[in-house]
Amino acid sequence: MTAAYADLHMSPRLLAPGAAPADLAAHHRRYGPLSYGAPEDILRAVAASGLTGRGGAAFPTYRKLVSVAEAGRRTGRAPVVVANGAESEPASRKDGTLLHLSPHLVLDGLQIAAHAVGAGEAYIGVEDGATWLESALAQRTADPLPVRVVRLPTSFLSGQASALARFVSGGPALPAHRLPPVRERGVHKAPTLVQNVETLAHLALVARYGGDWYRSAGTPAQPGSALCTIHVAGREPRVAEAPYGLPLARLLPLEGASAVLVGGYHGTWIPAREAAELTVDAAYLGAGVLAVLPAARCGLTETARILRHLALQSAGQCGPCLNGLPRIAAAFRTLAAPGPQGTVRIDLARWCGLVEGRGACHHPDGTVRLVRSALTTFAAEADAHARGHCTATDRTPLLPVPQEA
Repeated sequence: MTAAYADLHMSPRLLAPGAAPADLAAHHRRYGPLSYGAPEDILRAVAASGLTGRGGAAFPTYRKLVSVAEAGRRTGRAPVVVANGAESEPASRKDGTLLHLSPHLVLDGLQIAAHAVGAGEAYIGVEDGATWLESALAQRTADPLPVRVVRLPTSFLSGQASALARFVSGGPALPAHRLPPVRERGVHKAPTLVQNVETLAHLALVARYGGDWYRSAGTPAQPGSALCTIHVAGREPRVAEAPYGLPLARLLPLEGASAVLVGGYHGTWIPAREAAELTVDAAYLGAGVLAVLPAARCGLTETARILRHLALQSAGQCGPCLNGLPRIAAAFRTLAAPGPQGTVRIDLARWCGLVEGRGACHHPDGTVRLVRSALTTFAAEADAHARGHCTATDRTPLLPVPQEA
């Protein structure tokens, strides 16, 4: 193990030490009691903290809380709060690890969020881990609002906010059209706050210690820390907590790498030499996935595997997903196979332009982001493939693709 990989400079804010879940007593010993205070005081602390969402979009948490609270007052309906623990991103382990090791920190944040927006119902949606969450909830007899655990179907889109709201309401776990937004009309048609579980864990700490404490990590522009799932060839994926602004080279072993996937399957491939100059940044961290591609692996083949999965996981409700993503995935498989390519690169660029921004959700947009970054980062490899040669000497897959054929 290299020194750069071992010396992670991790913050101990979110993850309880050890491999066993922290019970409520251990949680209170570590973090102290939770005081709710007035909703306006909570909102002021969140605004001062600069906390942003950890579900991928990095939207300011304060603005999200305020918009749901205002929608509740405007409609006269008590909002609903949903903790999003649907770790639908196959390469991510961060939310599951957090829920396993620090479930009470997430549940504290859920109660704080509900209090801040005046919610009348609270849910936590997960694909796995419902049993230990229910055990954790059974310990929390003093919570002001009951929380229901919802078991979600395993799907790449089940964690999308409108899909999660539809499923909690008794419908299918499929994205709804973007208007009206979930914050206006979500679970049971009430204003709904859908917040990633990591965001809620940070919210619980802001409520305890205040905005200034939260800003003691990270940078002035991006305060705080983030959980990252790190994939390195030949090692088990691991979850690390890193402050914003930490150089990626301190977090990842980049020697002998050709590229890094930043953000997950809706993320971006970046050449390793460029990744060495970057820091942990919410602008591209996405789902918190960081995967180091060795020079001996083929980035085109790796991307083709991911695109096939993304095409199969689409909701199939609109043209960009139903027709565009399978066509893009098939074209990229041609690109990944050494031999004549014809107009495949031109076709990919054109089809990406046709599907971007036209879906019922952002699934096509995230897929396009991955495709465009691969076409740029692996352009030299695509040229080699066109000449009938692949430079890779190791065909072992790096990233997980569920139910891969």
